[in-house]
Amino acid sequence: MTSISLRRFALSGGDLADRSVLVTGGTGSFGKAFVRHLLATMPPRRLVVFSRDEQKQWEMEQAIRETGIDPDRRMRFFIGDVRDQSRLELAMRGVDTVVHAAALKIVPTAEYNPFECILTNVHGAENVVKAALRTGVSRVVALSTDKAANPINLYGASKLAADKIIVAANNLSGTNGCRFSVVRYGNVVGSRGSVIPYFQRLIREGADSLPITDPRMTRFWITLEQGVDFVVSSLAMMTGSEIFVPKIPSMKMVDLATALAPGLPHRIVGIRPGEKLHEVMITEDDARATVELEDRYIILPGDDRRLTEGTLARVADGFRYSSDQNAEWLDAAGLHAMLAA
Repeated sequence: MTSISLRRFALSGGDLADRSVLVTGGTGSFGKAFVRHLLATMPPRRLVVFSRDEQKQWEMEQAIRETGIDPDRRMRFFIGDVRDQSRLELAMRGVDTVVHAAALKIVPTAEYNPFECILTNVHGAENVVKAALRTGVSRVVALSTDKAANPINLYGASKLAADKIIVAANNLSGTNGCRFSVVRYGNVVGSRGSVIPYFQRLIREGADSLPITDPRMTRFWITLEQGVDFVVSSLAMMTGSEIFVPKIPSMKMVDLATALAPGLPHRIVGIRPGEKLHEVMITEDDARATVELEDRYIILPGDDRRLTEGTLARVADGFRYSSDQNAEWLDAAGLHAMLAA
């Protein structure tokens, strides 16, 4: 097994410096890490946190103050919901870069509350597009998920629809208007709803076994910091309509459980509704329009001239980027390095 868990994605150091940036879902795991990164490395002229939870916004503001940064100088906390287009338009006035991270993400929750999932994930993406076009935003990057490729659950299907909306938005903005792109990556180590904090809690509470849905199951893994790096670097290189996919390692769930608690038995509980054995980020059909860089793949529209220019390396016919066929795998040392990071 190869442990390459701490790969860094090439950054354009000053790309967001002195810009006006808005992040939807800004009080979530990604949003907080993204804001910390920008304030520490490339402070924007104005940074708008857009979310619907005033308590989380207040807590986030206090946490930033405790670092010695005065958020009043450049930050704005905007209460709002991506379901509300008019509120998005108010928040985006004077903004040139938008990172759309707001979503309902928990698979069983989406299965039980399908109307709510569609309103946030699909109509929310539509509202972000319309608000960006009406307010003169320059660039929008939307966060996606491996579950959007060949989806079998509503969450994945809603994110696939959102990806299509974001990519198609380039047809509405004209040659000199806003550019829209997508970033798609796998499970984030330690994020809210992740299996790792769940396993860690069970271990702390003295569990006599760890539940495994299926011993064959594999997943892609990325750290929160890598996710932020990847979004920032994709913003720097985007020209519109790309779906950026990072090269990240896979790990079997049984190996993950063993790495967290060596010697603790596993209990097979069966796959939940809407859950896959293996995740996919690029399908065989997408491969026909996929090019490869050193640290990522880029899925382009089928008629994109970059596919025929020969300046980018296309992947082989029949290529499939799935967690069980990955060339890069995490071992226990790599997982613990990710957790430490």
